[in-house]
Amino acid sequence: MIRINCAIYVRKSTEKGLELEFNSLHNQEDACRSYIMSQAFNNWEYFKTYTDGGISGGTMERPALKQMLEDIRRGLVQTVVVYKVDRLSRSIMDFHNMMKEFDKYGCSFVSITQAFDTSTSMGKLTLNMLLSFAQFEREVSSERVRDKIRASKAKGLWTGGVPKLGYDIKDKKLVINPVEAEQVHSIFEGYLQCGSLTELEKFAEIKGFKHKSWITNKGEQRGGKPFKISALHRLLHEKLYLGMIENKRTGQAFKGQHEAIISKELWEKVQAMLKENDNCANHTRSRNNNLLTGKLFDANGTIFTNQANSKKKATKRHYYSIKGLFLPTEQIDKLAKDAIIEILNSNFNGLNKDSAMALKLINFTDMDYFAQRNFIRNFINKIIYQKDRLTFFFNTDPIILSAYTSDSLNQNDNPLEFIADNANNQIIYEKQVIINRGLSSNVYNAGKVGLMSVNDNNRLIVRAFAYAWRYKKLYENGMATDDIAKQEHISKRTIYKYLNLAYLSPRIVNQLLSGTLTINLQTLFDIASKNLIFEEQEKMLNVISRN
Repeated sequence: MIRINCAIYVRKSTEKGLELEFNSLHNQEDACRSYIMSQAFNNWEYFKTYTDGGISGGTMERPALKQMLEDIRRGLVQTVVVYKVDRLSRSIMDFHNMMKEFDKYGCSFVSITQAFDTSTSMGKLTLNMLLSFAQFEREVSSERVRDKIRASKAKGLWTGGVPKLGYDIKDKKLVINPVEAEQVHSIFEGYLQCGSLTELEKFAEIKGFKHKSWITNKGEQRGGKPFKISALHRLLHEKLYLGMIENKRTGQAFKGQHEAIISKELWEKVQAMLKENDNCANHTRSRNNNLLTGKLFDANGTIFTNQANSKKKATKRHYYSIKGLFLPTEQIDKLAKDAIIEILNSNFNGLNKDSAMALKLINFTDMDYFAQRNFIRNFINKIIYQKDRLTFFFNTDPIILSAYTSDSLNQNDNPLEFIADNANNQIIYEKQVIINRGLSSNVYNAGKVGLMSVNDNNRLIVRAFAYAWRYKKLYENGMATDDIAKQEHISKRTIYKYLNLAYLSPRIVNQLLSGTLTINLQTLFDIASKNLIFEEQEKMLNVISRN
């Protein structure tokens, strides 16, 4: 009988308790070892334990996990044993990708506390449903943390993060650093003297002003870099120096429990000048200042132009085609940035060496706003939008790229499918997208057309099912829909919409959660609300899919 090498994977989300002689990681490993020994009659043998301590299951950036996947590819591991499914991953998309990788190399997966048979459709559905709830639990926990931070800010408490210039942190409170406070005061006064951010940047350089420098808990030196225009702009808008604690998400500011560095009089003078300069810039700035202006085309070669509509004191910007198609600027720009990051983090398979090396030396995420904008305008030759995809044409001319290189090498080496057109110095990369019409969500701000990547759409659907199954459980336990709506702070109509989704055909749910079906959420709501019979739902889905 062929020997089956069994790898044990253990993980803990936080570092708390890892210093103990016997912690939860040891407990997970002991339980898995005992299970492997119980399977000796199947010729199972322990191979190795892979341990990730203090790392969230919501990310794939885990050293031990990466090593285990590499050993699976090398044929060293035939079975992966975990204590619970969520030890391997709390993200359904990451887990689905890992299962495909396992299947590719003939590796099986076992959870010793949860019995699953992934060879059947129902087993896969059950496993994906459990993962959906694990991901939902992680998101609810994150919401609780955000609620706690909001409450702390309302009391004027410092909630942590990167220390601000002018303050030190003592006993979890902000205390004034006299030397740095003088520097902050000089920057505010200097802006009134200089009259513009461009001149203020020169003033700060002459004075030798730099960002706050500090030592991390790991003993690493951070900060201490010269000021750029964008950083000075943020500093002049920082209400912390006025003695306030601001909630950046809501825009609310509360009286802080720390001393102010800037007087109210000086603050108001600076804000007035900033507003005046912004108004002057708006009058002289070109209307065609969207990020991808002149770069976006439809399948017929027609260029998209810019359009802005103001409603209820908010301005929505779109890229507009003469064919009557509106694409939301914010969402298209985000997809373009995501595509750039995916390319820069790839292994550049097939690309000529000079271009590949230049791209490896570009640290896009470290650039400030203005540098990123300039790079995007030069890196993207054009983008072609079709019904379900965006096709990017990226410039790989080493001479042009050399203007954006740094001294540090990007260590990412992710596999990615694209066409390396070395003859024309370009990369051609396709990115699938999903259109959600008339649907508002916290994943994106819906315009006339909601456009998102397939991964974002899948995360939205998983979240919707988690809510649907939760409301279904409350309803079946005897809770009235009025009470559920009141408890969840949403409308009764929305509760019914999600309850309909909870009774969607299991076959459709299985296809969605296993990744074999891609469809937008609004269509799912429509199917679930118009048909209660599973067969009719599936027929309606087939009609929509053919169209």
